Amino acid sequence: MYNPKSMQAEEFISHDEILETLDYAEKNKHNAELIDSILEKARQKKGLNHREASVLLACDLEDKNQKIYKLAEQIKKDFYGNRIVLFAPLYLSNYCVNGCVYCPYHFKNKHIPRKKLTQEEIRNEVIALQDMGHKRIAIETGEDPVNNPIEYVLESIKTIYSVKHKNGSIRRVNVNIAATTVENYKKLHDVGIGTYILFQETYNKESYEALHPTGPKHNYKWHTEAMDRAMEGGIDDVSLGVLFGLESYRYEFAGLLMHAEHLEAVHGVGPHAISVPRIKKADDINPDDFDNGIDDDIFAKIVACIRIAVPYTGMIISTRETEDCRKRLLHLGVSQISGGSKTSVGGYFNPMPEDENSAQFDVSDRRPLDDVIKWLMEMGYVPSFCTACYRSGRTGDRFMEICKQQQIHNFCHPNAIMTLKEYLEDYASPETKEIGYKLLEKEVKTLEDAKIKKIVEENLVKIESGVRDLKF
Repeated sequence: MYNPKSMQAEEFISHDEILETLDYAEKNKHNAELIDSILEKARQKKGLNHREASVLLACDLEDKNQKIYKLAEQIKKDFYGNRIVLFAPLYLSNYCVNGCVYCPYHFKNKHIPRKKLTQEEIRNEVIALQDMGHKRIAIETGEDPVNNPIEYVLESIKTIYSVKHKNGSIRRVNVNIAATTVENYKKLHDVGIGTYILFQETYNKESYEALHPTGPKHNYKWHTEAMDRAMEGGIDDVSLGVLFGLESYRYEFAGLLMHAEHLEAVHGVGPHAISVPRIKKADDINPDDFDNGIDDDIFAKIVACIRIAVPYTGMIISTRETEDCRKRLLHLGVSQISGGSKTSVGGYFNPMPEDENSAQFDVSDRRPLDDVIKWLMEMGYVPSFCTACYRSGRTGDRFMEICKQQQIHNFCHPNAIMTLKEYLEDYASPETKEIGYKLLEKEVKTLEDAKIKKIVEENLVKIESGVRDLKF
């Protein structure tokens, strides 16, 4: 029985409820009156439940689909404006004891180069990322209690925060590591992580266990209840995600929204962000071996429907996707993207050809960060390296209250302007600077609150004079 307030995975992700939802959505995909009523509810910008959103996803009435896309774009603008947050992944180790059949890090893969960064190598990677202009990163490791214990992760986070290079510093370290204990989540909280990230991969329990035949990740319950333990451990910003292509996309969509509903019902805070990766080619992984791949049109529809259903959440697209695909999804709901990414261990400081053999997945968008920044600005977006909310304590329910009231433009947008100014002063190419300065002038004029506008203008002057790390 579906119970979003239950702490048991198989109750808040109810298989029977998902099947009933998919049946309901299929039966109503041509029900214009129902679809119109759901869209009318969505226009209130309070979100939709998993069943209502599943009807929109199933809808194949072209006129209604255009309304779905238009509404998704409007909700994205109302909640997140035109800013796009930038980050980069940092792979610390690819040692792993799991047998996940979709990931090249699985322990049976004997020809992939295994590597674990030393603390000195981590410092070098961080310096390379800082030289690109990055301010926030997401650290990644395989699951291996011997090679990648929690103590290694904690030490690595401390190392990352300690590196100050020229005008660079990493101000937010998000963490994507395997499900762990409440005690370990408390330790992660205490060293100052930003968001805890964990992809469910698939919400279908039977498929999940088949896709994870061996290793600690095989335990569906342990993995699915990880976010509850993280929040119990004091981490109030968590990020969900599924790997589209492993199971029916409609099943995953419903499960993902049910997980968000559960977090909201139990903890009063839904997911800080939702990621929507698709399975990609890697060392010994062929996406064609999986039967549930989705094309770009279905992918766009998923993003639009998530944006409508969970209007407050950030949405993340990585360099797994092509430039054209990312451009399309930015309009429909994505608010965070990676740039200049390497998915191999040690891929930033001194990349070698053989490093690509240790990558977790093939990168589709290989443009340098500066090219991505310029591309975003040419489309009218404000690239943001903002971490002020995290460093000012506006996390969890405090951030969500601001976001749900559509007040991000009074906090995140001013900080986006300031961090873009930092990037332009310290890292941008001449062409990017020229475009950026014009954009900044325009964006400052759009600030409606006179007090905020004055603060931003004063801080922009400070940045020109060499002051860094301002926050509002």
